[in-house]
Amino acid sequence: MIDPIHSLAFSIQANPGVYAVMLGSGISRDAGIPTGWEITLDLVRRLAQLNSEECGSDPAAWYLQKFEHEPDYSMLLDSVAKTRAERQQLLHDFFEATDQEREEGLKQPTKAHRAIAELVSAGFIKVIITTNFDRLMERALEDVGVIPDVISSEDHIQGAMPLTHSKCCVVKVHGDYKDTRILNTPDELATYPTELNAYLDRIFDDYGLITCGWSATYDEALRSAITRAPNRRFSTYWAARGELSAYAKDLIRHRRAQVVPIQGANQFFSSLAELVKSLDTYSRPHPLSTDAAVASLKRYLSEDRYRIQLADLISDEVERVVSETRGPRFPLRGCQGPTGETLTARVKAIEAVCKTLVSLATIGGEWSDEKHFSVWERTITRLTTIHAPNGNVVWITLQRYPAVIFLYAIGISAFVSGRYSLLCRLLTQRIETYNGEIMTVVRLLPPYWLSERGPDVWKQLEGMDNRRAPLNDWMYEFLKPFFRQLTPTEDSFEIAFDRFEVILALAYAVHGEREQECVPPGAFGYRHRNRDRALSEIRDSIEKEASNSPFIASGLLGDSPSDAERAFKAFQNTLSRLQWW
Repeated sequence: MIDPIHSLAFSIQANPGVYAVMLGSGISRDAGIPTGWEITLDLVRRLAQLNSEECGSDPAAWYLQKFEHEPDYSMLLDSVAKTRAERQQLLHDFFEATDQEREEGLKQPTKAHRAIAELVSAGFIKVIITTNFDRLMERALEDVGVIPDVISSEDHIQGAMPLTHSKCCVVKVHGDYKDTRILNTPDELATYPTELNAYLDRIFDDYGLITCGWSATYDEALRSAITRAPNRRFSTYWAARGELSAYAKDLIRHRRAQVVPIQGANQFFSSLAELVKSLDTYSRPHPLSTDAAVASLKRYLSEDRYRIQLADLISDEVERVVSETRGPRFPLRGCQGPTGETLTARVKAIEAVCKTLVSLATIGGEWSDEKHFSVWERTITRLTTIHAPNGNVVWITLQRYPAVIFLYAIGISAFVSGRYSLLCRLLTQRIETYNGEIMTVVRLLPPYWLSERGPDVWKQLEGMDNRRAPLNDWMYEFLKPFFRQLTPTEDSFEIAFDRFEVILALAYAVHGEREQECVPPGAFGYRHRNRDRALSEIRDSIEKEASNSPFIASGLLGDSPSDAERAFKAFQNTLSRLQWW
């Protein structure tokens, strides 16, 4: 059978804002706050002292014998403190902490108060009913940035914010300690003013109820308000520590409430808040659609306070891609080897898994600042690092295909947006291969050289049999739809794609760990105009600005113009070998 607290957590998370919390004196007792009756008895002792009498161990009996009626809080307060200022100071000592009490953690919001405040801040709780006079709940709410609407007397109800429009409403049915009209004696607790009864009727009719720390023994008017509620649209949960009173049992039967055994209010509400938050995180819709993912990323990139959410969004998506593309759906051995049909099917299936990540990458390349770079560095490292058992070498190689398309997506976007430092950081990431060799990303991921069997293996892809750079061309078609906003025409995307491949090839010559005589070819090998235009722009920038050129200042083409010049020579050497293109 499901644990009652789990059932309650599910109900709160699934129905935010429809449960009211009702708190009794037990919620504040852990903070060292006396109950109203305890204050009344203390006032009786003070009155006896004023009369030079001893009230013994039963102050209420002494008072009844002497004055022939039950102790009355308001009358007693007036007897021992004549002015309003005196009464305020007297009550202050009961409810406000001294320096020593503060050091001991007394008369401060408890874990229970703070957990409830967290639920309010997150939108799960809107209404709090309490029999307590203290202001611990209000202080806990203010600490999380919620200023509640407080109803502590019938005159507060008129003109009060409607409950549906209130972030949080605290209803103090017995009053506030700074108002001497608080309800305390049995007679006072027997009936409520008409306005308060009507207000409670709306709450108990419209809201589910979570009760904690309330025995129901002394509060006749509150019991009546709960009993007369006509509907039970939402459940009632009664947190109980130990044996319930007969009055509580009657209310539980009447409301068909679910009893939740607890060790204490602090443990109960702390656990409940954690469970609700966990369920909310788990149940929050995964950004399955490109639009939802992009909207989340844009929001997280816009403000520093979202850095954790940004990291979690990307990390979760990366882990999903890794778990799916390296799972049983894409076996490395014990299956048919690569043919035109099987290779095309597997590549398309991997691309389908990666669509959300690619969409995120195009936004990340365009809008990320340096403080975001580490998120993308971790991404490229995670995607590129593979642990390959024995298997078909092409299928093993394809485990890095998500990293390749991610690199192209974020790289094209970053290059178009002038974020050369991000591109440099990604290309120079060092990866340990499955055979223990350390290689940079720029050496591992160029698509033309991705397969150990050479580029011809990718000619098996559907429609690529006559292509000179088959995987590059295949990726061009796959990535094109993702860049419709950044490069709105096909010509502009083609130019951006080729410019990126040119800079990727040049960077390879600089950061490939050893002096390179050639660079990885790309579609620029046969799109001469785009290639020449890109080379000219890069050369002009370096010749005019030298080390201040963004291509040098970012480290993308080395530390000096001479590094870039060596890269140009390697690039030209490669072109001379591609003359047949």
